[in-house]
Amino acid sequence: MFKIGILGLGYVGLPLAIEFGKKYQVIGYDKKAKRINELKSYYDKNFDIDKKEFLKSKKLNFTNNLNHIKLCNIFIITVPTPVTKKNIPDLRYIRNACLTISRFLKKDDIVIFESTVYPGLTEEFCVPILQRKSGLVYNKDFFCGYSPERINPNDKINNIKNIVKITSGSNDFIANKIDKLYKKIIKVGTYKAPSITVAEAAKIIENAQRDLNIGFINELALIFDKLKIDLNEVLKAASTKWNFLKFKPGLVGGHCIGVDPYYLSYKSKKSGYNPKIITAGRKINDDFVKFVAKKATLETKKRFKSKKLNFLVLGLSFKENCVDYRNSKSINLINILKQKNFNVDCFDPLIDKKSFNKEFNIKIKLNLKNKYYHCIILAVPHNYFVKVGESKLKLKLIKNGVFFDLKNVFPKNQKNLYI
Repeated sequence: MFKIGILGLGYVGLPLAIEFGKKYQVIGYDKKAKRINELKSYYDKNFDIDKKEFLKSKKLNFTNNLNHIKLCNIFIITVPTPVTKKNIPDLRYIRNACLTISRFLKKDDIVIFESTVYPGLTEEFCVPILQRKSGLVYNKDFFCGYSPERINPNDKINNIKNIVKITSGSNDFIANKIDKLYKKIIKVGTYKAPSITVAEAAKIIENAQRDLNIGFINELALIFDKLKIDLNEVLKAASTKWNFLKFKPGLVGGHCIGVDPYYLSYKSKKSGYNPKIITAGRKINDDFVKFVAKKATLETKKRFKSKKLNFLVLGLSFKENCVDYRNSKSINLINILKQKNFNVDCFDPLIDKKSFNKEFNIKIKLNLKNKYYHCIILAVPHNYFVKVGESKLKLKLIKNGVFFDLKNVFPKNQKNLYI
């Protein structure tokens, strides 16, 4: 009988642990004691899992004690795979996870990786660590699989049960075993890839493709801004053709789309090919925040001659209705505006204020009373802001102030600023 150990209980690991815990004995491990205590109290700070789902997962136990996973025979790794400041794959977390599991690895155990990686990383980087530290032989004593996460944070419709799961294994027998395992929890079924590298490559191009599509639209924003053409009207018109892909301009951050293309580019360069389109799209998206800051600055300075301008940035997570602010471009936007010597406040009703301030030295404004702004930038339109409504948000504007509706969520208004 399977006993599953899941390392990492974030956006990927927790939903996985919850679903498997309805069918199998599961140990969910996270090194943070606070996180474990919260989960034991049926509280998910990311608001992905509610109490009802916790209670349904009767075979799941949470721990921050590594010794509790040693009796598991299937290990699933869901740790982050970020990049360094130089945009090179940062493999510290996945390396540490492999070192941890190798301490407990036994004959016939299976290690499944869900973290997004470049093609080949599982067998070229992870397997050697597992072999060396455990003393076991790959595909003889222990086995591996790769089943990439496809989690869309805070999406209640496209959740883990309703997204087709790619699976793969280090040989045919293990591939079938892993595929059957995931079939137990995925309502819409699985897709068994012919190899681990195919599964790795499939995941990374999903995110690279999305990054490129948004990059194309963002470049159109740069072009049409010069031509004084309304991009949103152009997109509406173009969307009347059945095969036009509907993407919108915006700030691309987060730990997936804004990171994964660097992994693919890195591997490509290592193999002798210098990718052009992927890196060009990534650069456009990475720099787009500068365009947003410039557009807001020019319009505000056009309306006000004062040197002491007050800006308010609304929304600090990397996407709407999400508490995750990793690689959020709102942070870059705030810093760019501060470098221009503007007074910049920010507000987000969802994210943890203390941890955000500690990490970025940016204080989230809790009380906007008696504070008014020359420019308000709605950077991340959480449902909270949409429900408050445009007119109420504008009450914090100085007369003739700029309201920058970055994602065009409110009805068009000639006084507003748009991309």
